[in-house]
Formats: sequence, structure tokens, C-alpha cells
Amino acid sequence: MGYLDELNESQRVAVEHIYGPSMVIAGAGSGKTRVLTYRIAHMVEQGIDPHNIMALTFTNKAAKEMSERIGKIVGGSEAKSITMGTFHSVFSRILRYNADRIGFPNNFTIYDTQDSKSLIKDIIKEFSLDDKTYKPSGVFGRISTAKNNLISPEAYINNTDIQAEDRMSRRPELGRIYAQYANRCQRAGAMDFDDLLYFTNVLLSTQPEVLHYYQQKFKYILVDEYQDTNYAQYLIVKKLAAAYENLCVVGDDAQSIYSFRGANIENILNFRKDYPDFSLFKLEQNYRSTQNIVDAANSVIKRNQDQIQKSVWTHNGKGNPISIVRTLTDNEEGRVIANKIYDLKQSKVPDYNAFAILYRTNKQSRSFEEALRKLNIPYKIYGGLSFYQRKEIKDVLAYFRLTANPNDEEALKRVINYPKRGIGKTSIENIIISAGSHGVSMWDVIQNLQQYPADITNSTKQKLYEFVTMIRSFQAEMLKVDAYTLAEHITRSTGILRELVEEKEKGPEEVERLQNVEELLAGIQEFVKSSEEEELKTLPDFLLDVSLLTDADQEKTEDRNHVSLMTIHSSKGLEYPHVYIVGMEENLFPSQLSMSSKSDLEEERRLFYVALTRAMETCTLSYTGSRFVWNQSIRCEPSRFLDEIDASFVHHETPMRSQQGRSLMGGMDRSFTGGLNVSLKQPSLPRSLKSLSNLPNSPSQGSDFQDIKVGTNVEHSRFGKGKVTHLDGNGADKKAVIFFPHHGAKTVLLKFANLVVLPD
Repeated sequence: MGYLDELNESQRVAVEHIYGPSMVIAGAGSGKTRVLTYRIAHMVEQGIDPHNIMALTFTNKAAKEMSERIGKIVGGSEAKSITMGTFHSVFSRILRYNADRIGFPNNFTIYDTQDSKSLIKDIIKEFSLDDKTYKPSGVFGRISTAKNNLISPEAYINNTDIQAEDRMSRRPELGRIYAQYANRCQRAGAMDFDDLLYFTNVLLSTQPEVLHYYQQKFKYILVDEYQDTNYAQYLIVKKLAAAYENLCVVGDDAQSIYSFRGANIENILNFRKDYPDFSLFKLEQNYRSTQNIVDAANSVIKRNQDQIQKSVWTHNGKGNPISIVRTLTDNEEGRVIANKIYDLKQSKVPDYNAFAILYRTNKQSRSFEEALRKLNIPYKIYGGLSFYQRKEIKDVLAYFRLTANPNDEEALKRVINYPKRGIGKTSIENIIISAGSHGVSMWDVIQNLQQYPADITNSTKQKLYEFVTMIRSFQAEMLKVDAYTLAEHITRSTGILRELVEEKEKGPEEVERLQNVEELLAGIQEFVKSSEEEELKTLPDFLLDVSLLTDADQEKTEDRNHVSLMTIHSSKGLEYPHVYIVGMEENLFPSQLSMSSKSDLEEERRLFYVALTRAMETCTLSYTGSRFVWNQSIRCEPSRFLDEIDASFVHHETPMRSQQGRSLMGGMDRSFTGGLNVSLKQPSLPRSLKSLSNLPNSPSQGSDFQDIKVGTNVEHSRFGKGKVTHLDGNGADKKAVIFFPHHGAKTVLLKFANLVVLPD
């Protein structure tokens, strides 16, 4: 058992403890995977039948790597006998053997997301419901949430709170759709991805002999990344482990960052309640980062109240302090970070793959992509497409390209029926046939259907005429107005912007699509404003600029030596010698959506902790004074997280000065309520950098929010004018539901809402 000699004392104790419930709290960079792997190998070495071991992971890659490592210690055949894989893969195999017990064939089909949405679309049509109100994606998301919380269609329909929520959202038929969807899936012998967990719970709850069989089979259960489990996963594990309680969960509550997809931090925090006699092991030695980075991360996460106390430490060298950089704009932020990477690469870093740029949302990548391209620095986007390769961006750019060159057939095919205008696939195919037979472009055909006839209906001909007229109107303005003016006009006139605004209620992905288009327009505005020439910067000028950047990018698609760009969520589990965490601004990071609840804010802080602990040697934090949002420059305030890092672990690089001559860090007064919603034209409010817990309980505008009542007319800096429809809570925790005509109902925490009371 020489492999045990590779472990430190804490790791070895956790590995050698086999029996009973146990929890391994593994701090960042503490060797969690090694402990989990060696623990399983040690169990086999101690004579435990590998058929009695089940290990659950969140990725197939993790399961494969663990199996290979175990195989090297105990032998490949033994390793293959262990049931190891993701929750969905393991439980789908259980269902294959037992599905007939719960009304499904054992060879059931697994629907992917598109299959599910297509079925939901058919049901909405069958029920004669408005598909703009009952959008298939939104309905699918609602059903998915219900299943992950083990809510059946019957329970959904009979739950008065759920029904009230659906009526508030003007979708009272969601329960009926859910019930019909479940019936149609069962009739088709199909399960969707969520069903693999939902029906495993149904199976184990309703078939005691099946539960008994698997309790006896899986006498030893191990769960990786336990902090990321949802309610359905938690309950399955609890049921299977009930007979022997040889359950080992491994995770880190400080890295619980996936609540948006159903993860429940309470699962790990309440483990001791489920298993009072459990054994707790803490892996606190960090092998990844410098002492300075570890200490800085500790100084931040200690502010969270809901956590399992631990003290991560390292024997690594002290290292450099964390650098904090302020730039004037988001575009300057991109240039500064790109230059830092360039300089460090030239001086002492052999490869670009030592660098990573981490951001809160994918839309932030644009300024960094452009800056890296201009310095000829190779990069790769992880966890998302390159900004200019994202569907919504390509759709908008296709309209721009078609305006500049109507003979661009790829652009035409992309947008001729987007947003949907009733020009069907068959009609498009007939237009292509006509163009081919006459040797002309598709544009020639659709603008002169009499000369180049195509087999299409009169109704479609009218829609094509309207489309041609719209594109011609864009062309008439192309050389008369600047690129931004025309670009904004196109996104509005085509209906793209309206569709994205309507879709944003579906979920975070749809919100991000809208944000990406906003970011594109902001980039075009910056392109126009940054011109040192007096001549008009037109849309063709911008397209040329973009095409050159894209060409440079394409030349390096196979180059593995690149800077990594990704969201912080995507970075979890990874490490890089040099990390740049960008966009450290209030309402961006922490997200504006996290401001109304302590639990949400604590998750944002955990996300920051994850970002910091990706760094091995150096870490740089950057924020901007302003960002372009639509047609105005928006003031940005430094993130509260910057102030939460102990001052002894940071270095401020040549702090910029405000117009009053005060430092914008280390004592500049700021408002936490301003953030991305405060224009540069508005005065900043005096408030020192301090933690949220020390904020006064008065609104930033100075009015007494305790006087706000139901029916009060107010104005919000982002959402505009609205009326208070409901109040909840008392004192500093008082919340209001406000209806805004253009944004719908929003729930705000009054002490941070920055509301202005309007006269009746």
C-alpha cells in the first residue's frame, strides 16, 4: 500500500476511515480527487467487494479519470466492477432494469431538450394556448424545476401556492400542460433528462423490494461534489444509504455555486443532522496557490455565516500580493489586461496556457477578445462560443452584412425568416432553385419575382416584398448615419430586439442573449466614439473591422498554446499560474440579482472565493470606472469584494483619481446601490468602502423607505416609474413588490432600492 505514503496526515486519515457516515470537507487545491480515488482503492485492498461500491460524480470525465487511477492500484478488472459514473448515468441503468414496475418499458427512450420542447409546443397548440405567453422553453424550465423538487403533476395542480404563482405569471394552464406532457411521455415510452432522477425516486419509494435490493448491493456509497447536489439527488442517496450508512460525501461548502441549476447547499450543511454520529475530516492544506492567495481567499470567505468552519493553509511560498487595477472604461480594461499578459509572457512565462481571464458573464469577453487579437495573442473561449460566433450575434451581423451587400446569400438565408415572418422552408428552397436556374442571386429573385418566378404563394410573395422593402430602407441610411445609429435601428426594426426582450423571462441563458446583443451595440458605439478621424464611421467600416479580427482569430483555431477565457462558473476545478478576475464591480460581481437576499449574496462571495483559488502564482483583479450600455456611459462602482480582502494581501496599481482628486480605492466614498445603474452625469453619494453588514438602513436617496406604502408611486434608476403593489417584512429587511409598466413586477429590498417617491 505504497500509495498511502503519497498522502498527508489529514488525507490519510480520511482514506483509511471506511465504515459509517463521513464527510470530507476539501478546501480548494487540497487534493480532493486523490483522496476520493485512494479511499475507493483502499476499500478494495481491505477486502470489500468492488460490486458493493457505488461512486457518484457530476461529470463522466471525473468518473473515467478516477476509474483509471483506481485500476492502476487494484487492477483494471476490479476497478470495472465498481459502479461509478454520473447520477444520471448510474440511475438510468437502474431504471433500465426496473422501469416496467412504474409503467414504462425497460427500453424507454430518453428525450433530449429539443424533443421535450417540441412535444410541449405541440401540447400548447392542442390546448389552443398563446405560444407567446406559454413559450415552450419557459414551460419546459418550469416542469424541470418541479421534477427536480420531486413535485408530480398531481401535486403541482393541487398546490395552492404554485397555482397562485402561475396565475401571477398569467400562465394558469401550466399544471395542465405538465400533466399532459407526462402522459404523452409515458404513452411514448420516453423519459426526459430530469425524469431519470424523478422516476428513480418514484421507483425506490413505491417498490420496497427494489429499494432493498440496491441497499444490499450498494453497501458503500461515495458522492463527489456533494455541495452541488439537488433535492432529488440528495433523497436518492439518503434512501440507498439507509440500511448500512456507509456513506462518504466529499465536497466544499465554500465552493457551492450552482443554486441556479437546483444545487442546495443545505445538503452539505445539514449532513450532521441526517447522520448525528458522522465522522468529519477536513483537508485544509492547499497545494495549489501561494500563501498570499490562500490568505486573501480566507479573508473573504470568512464573512459568510452559512458555512462549515475550516482554515485553509499552505506550505507554498508567500508569493506576490494580489494586484487591483482600475481602468476608465471596459475597453481600456481589455487593453490593460491584454498588455499585462503580453508583458509577462515576454519576460518570464513560456506559454500562453499559463494565463486565464475569468469573468462573471460571457458578455464581458468582447473587450478582452478584441484586445488579445490586436496583440496577436492566441486565446480560447471555454464554456461558451466566441463572442462573434454566438447565434444571436451572428443573426444581428447577418442583417448588417445583408444591408451592406444584399447578394450575401449566407446572410440572406440566415435572416430571411428570422425573426419568424412566415417565409417557410419550402419557399426558401424554391427561391434557391429559381436563383440557380436563372444564374442570379437569391436577392435578385426575391426583389423581382416577375422576372424570376418561383413556386411560392401570393401570401409569401407579400411577406417577401415587405422584407425587401425593409432591407432597402436600411441601405438608404447606410452612408448617411454612423454605424451605431443604423445598427440600433436595424435591431429594433427587424424585431430581433423585441424577441430577445420577450424571451428574457425564460431564464439566465435568454437574459444573456439579450445582454450579448446589448454588448455588441455598445462595442459599435465605442467604435464610432473612438475614431480620431472626423469622417463618418459607417456600418460597412465596422463590418470590415470585425472581419479582420475574425480572420486573425481563425488562423489560430488549432493552436493549443492559448490564453483561456471563461466564466467563473466554468473555471471550477481548474487552475492556472496567472489569473485575471475582471469586471469587479457592484451589480456585476456581485450580480445585481443577488442583492435582495443574504443567501444569494453569500453564494456570490463563494463564487469570488472559487475565482481567487484558481490562481497558483499571481492574481489580478480589475474594475472599470464606466461601461457603455446602449447610448450612455454608465458609472461603475468597485465591488464590495475588493474591500473584503484584507489590505495586507493586496496592492493597488497606480490608483486613478476622481474629478475631486480622491482615490477611487482605499477610501473613496461610493454607493452600493448605484453600480451599473448610475450615469456618470449623476453625483456619487458619500459612503466609505465597507461590508454589506455595516451599511446603514436608510435608502441612498435619503428618503425614509418606512413611509412607502401600497399604492405609492415611485421611480427606480433602472426600471423607471412604477407603483408599489405589495409590502413584506420589517425594518432593514422590508421588501416591496413594484409593478413597472415596461418591466413587469419586480421585488426589491427597500434599503438598497434607491427609490424616489413620486407625488400622487
